[in-house]
Amino acid sequence: MFGNKKDSAEDNALLEQVGTIIGPGAVIEGPLTTKDSTRIDGIIKGNVTISGALIIGQDGKITGTVSALNVYVAGEVTGNITAPQGKIEISDTGKVYGDISCKGIIIDENAVFQGKCEMTGQDKSSASIAKERAVADKESKEETAEDNKAETN
Repeated sequence: MFGNKKDSAEDNALLEQVGTIIGPGAVIEGPLTTKDSTRIDGIIKGNVTISGALIIGQDGKITGTVSALNVYVAGEVTGNITAPQGKIEISDTGKVYGDISCKGIIIDENAVFQGKCEMTGQDKSSASIAKERAVADKESKEETAEDNKAETN
């Protein structure tokens, strides 16, 4: 009734694109590698490498290194997560115990994240961009002041 229809449509589109599903109760001991988007609601004890998006459901647990295009965590990951060109989202039920390397990150309120985060894909830090803007603004103001002085003389 009060839900956002756009969000539910996007969720349904994402679910339709999932090619591999590890259901609840499934336990995989060893590495998992897939080329398509994957949803995990079971337990994986090993490294996970996904060429598409990875969705870890509320009952999903991974112990090992995770690498994917985009990662959505509603369950638990114990290990490092890498999404160098994509984003990682940790929902309010998600728990991540390990380091994260990604281009973008979203951490919901009540989510658990214990580790460090390294943002990739950025040539310059926001601090250096802010300094460049400040210098450019200062130079622009000085030029405007000089132009005004020349016009009054």
